[in-house]
Amino acid sequence: MHRVIGFGLVALATGAVMIPAISSQAQTAPAAPPAFNACRACHSVQPGGKSGLGPNLVGVVGRTAGTLAGFNYSPALKASKLKWDEKALDEYLASPTKKVPGSRMPISTPDPAKRAAIITYLKSVK
Repeated sequence: MHRVIGFGLVALATGAVMIPAISSQAQTAPAAPPAFNACRACHSVQPGGKSGLGPNLVGVVGRTAGTLAGFNYSPALKASKLKWDEKALDEYLASPTKKVPGSRMPISTPDPAKRAAIITYLKSVK
């Protein structure tokens, strides 16, 4: 017999052995690159998580811009008909208002290496 105690530790009834209880989600969750830290201020990356000032980015790669249910996108982004592939994401992250005039995203990522790291991360968040 065992039970879960404290911070996800599993203890046997004898108390002689303690092993960490690791969920399968924790094992497969990709680590966000440091470049993504600025994105976290507005965007969630939790499956089923609520959107913040920006939409939840789970599954964003391959999605049509402005289509996540329940998020209030700018009219410009909704009308853009962009499909979030690597090229569109790279261009948008480099200069959101240049790629989509009227977009509300205020932060750009001018460094190509940082954009590449963000896009690679977003491709892994499903």
